[in-house]
Amino acid sequence: MSFRQDGNEICVKYEQQKLVVKAIRDDIVNIFVPYRTKEHYSKAIDGDKAVATELTAEQKGEDLVIATDKIRMQFGENLEMVITRPDGTPLVRTHRQGRSVCGEVSEQMKQILESEGHDTSNLGAHDYPVQMMFDLDEGDDFYGLGDKTGFLNKKNYEYENWNSDIPQAHNEDYHALYKSIPVLFCKKKNDVYGMFFDNTFHSYLNLGKENPEYYFYGADDGNLDLYFLGGEKLTDLIEEYTYLTGRTPLPQRWTLGYQQSRWGYQCAEDIRDVAEHFRDLDIPCDAIHFDIDYMDGYRVFTWNDAKYGKPGDLIAEIKKQGFKTVTIIDPGTKVDPDYFMCKEGEENGYFATDTQGTTYVNEVWPGDANYPDFGRRKVRDWWGKHHKFLVDIGVDGVWNDMNEPASFRGELPQDVVFHDEERTTNHAEMHNVYGHYMSRATFEGLQKLSDKRPFVITRAAYAGTQKYATVWTGDNQSLWSHLQMMVPQLCNLGMSGFAFAGTDIGGFGADTTPELLTRWIEAAVFSPLFRNHSCQGTRRQEPWQFDDQVVGIYRKYVKMRYRFLPYLYDLFYQGEQTGLPVMRPLVLHYPKDPETYNLNGEFLVGENLLVAPVLEQGATKKMVYLPEGEWYDYWTGEKITGGKYFLRDAPIDLCPMYLKEGTMIPMYEKMAYVGEKPYRTLYLLTTPGEASYDHFQDNGEDYAYRKGVYNLYHFHKNAQGVLETEMRHKNYPEYEQICLKIVGK
Repeated sequence: MSFRQDGNEICVKYEQQKLVVKAIRDDIVNIFVPYRTKEHYSKAIDGDKAVATELTAEQKGEDLVIATDKIRMQFGENLEMVITRPDGTPLVRTHRQGRSVCGEVSEQMKQILESEGHDTSNLGAHDYPVQMMFDLDEGDDFYGLGDKTGFLNKKNYEYENWNSDIPQAHNEDYHALYKSIPVLFCKKKNDVYGMFFDNTFHSYLNLGKENPEYYFYGADDGNLDLYFLGGEKLTDLIEEYTYLTGRTPLPQRWTLGYQQSRWGYQCAEDIRDVAEHFRDLDIPCDAIHFDIDYMDGYRVFTWNDAKYGKPGDLIAEIKKQGFKTVTIIDPGTKVDPDYFMCKEGEENGYFATDTQGTTYVNEVWPGDANYPDFGRRKVRDWWGKHHKFLVDIGVDGVWNDMNEPASFRGELPQDVVFHDEERTTNHAEMHNVYGHYMSRATFEGLQKLSDKRPFVITRAAYAGTQKYATVWTGDNQSLWSHLQMMVPQLCNLGMSGFAFAGTDIGGFGADTTPELLTRWIEAAVFSPLFRNHSCQGTRRQEPWQFDDQVVGIYRKYVKMRYRFLPYLYDLFYQGEQTGLPVMRPLVLHYPKDPETYNLNGEFLVGENLLVAPVLEQGATKKMVYLPEGEWYDYWTGEKITGGKYFLRDAPIDLCPMYLKEGTMIPMYEKMAYVGEKPYRTLYLLTTPGEASYDHFQDNGEDYAYRKGVYNLYHFHKNAQGVLETEMRHKNYPEYEQICLKIVGK
């Protein structure tokens, strides 16, 4: 083994392989093995994130020791690696034995299975072209990986990164869904570390399921491109990861309001009916979504005049009632020689092709369809500029769907020709970033067409898509198990960089029930994306489709959401700087408390508001766990000492919520939609005793805040209840009144 150093980069040469170690910061190190290409070609990381960092290298016998001020790495033969803290505290080491399936089927049993016609080729362990194995230590727990199915802690499960359109009911045995976010956070007994595997090919993570002695990452192709995150706390790891891949930008305030959708609003009268019901029943709502039926024959960037009237008229009509409009856009472009998108795409070579250069055709909603080659900037620019049609008729947000990419005649072949900018590649490499690049095209197109912050929703995503789009967890079902899965999915998405995420409230597929819908709206009231969406052919699930009790509870919690909007908005403002999400698992802030490691039924909003929704059918009580500290019941004001479980009464209209002592939360008055009236009064919900809080205020729409047009308040309430206000930044009209409210009073 030999090495050569150039600044903060060290190139190590083995007999058969090269290894490059680069310090990005003293707490982030890239370990790169160029199996396929000499270049990284990262789709998640924009530009060179490296800063001046001291990196040392020293030969220690047969090994090479490379270190920053925060991370020490020792490399041996065959890419063996041990990573520790500078003082030698171990973090992770590569597994030195080969793979071995625990409880592997014997040869005799294999022969029996084969005699019965079973395929036994997948019963054993198979190495991947790109692979890294690590020892699994006692006490290791895993988080991250986006919205994979199952539970909060990913230990003992296996997953795949291959964006997949799966209409069936998702359970913890589904290895892949719509997103590929290969970032993993390990909480050890007394330490933490993170790993981001930046490889867009089909990849695999087995976190102790195959064998409790190790976990591994493998990929079908590409490079080993590992970013090791060496922060000392889980919150540090999220800051480091989002430093690399980008942070969720501050959204427009209205996007945090309630949004109503259904695949099944098939004409203008359906939209009018929904709008009128929300206003008549006094249930706040900010946006109505238009699914695929609004288009002319499912042709993107068109309008179905026959069913929805003249383009723009219906949108202008409901806008007068305070409703924004969000329209769906799919990538599949209808094959039609008279259709402008098809003609422009063909003439300019903007679509993916087969290996012979012929435009590739598969089937989606419009029938035969082509697939834009979004990896190329000129294709993204072309796609982005066509959003002018939507912007001109008054559309406020764009919802990208079917962008895994989905296809009805089987998956796109691996060798379909795509591009990574001007570099020719194939579907195998670009599949997992197809939705990522489509979202980027939409986001950048809207940025050029309006001064408003773009609102883009996407189903498929890769690491870094959070810079461009909001996400939801895809086609869930009206099942209690899917309501239960909402909490770990959104918490892990948040840890994985996606602060703006949600589920389809009530479930997309199957038929919801009054109780399920009620408990779902209670559980989702603090989910960043707050949208009810359902599938054509299922039971309608607007609240008025049920009885008065459902309507009353629905109204109660949607109105609560609107009261808490300034708190959610503050968390997004803070997250743009720190990477921390809105919705958080308790382990993020209580990593030394074993009760939080597998807590699937509770979450934090920010750091000091704890929500413990009822997630089981028929339950009227909730077993609540409060971590250390003093907490106050949101509904009663009762003070409870944490570090214990207790049973809380939770009738059908109550979601248990708790504020930690010292908390202060900004609130607005109730409104039918964001901006119905000026926000002249700020309410501060606080616990008894001392409390403090920083609050951000701007116009909630454009980028003026980045030019200093905002206010930043610092509030402090002393033990006697006297409030002091310090303006740490002032360049926006102030509130006329600030009111204190003590929880429970």
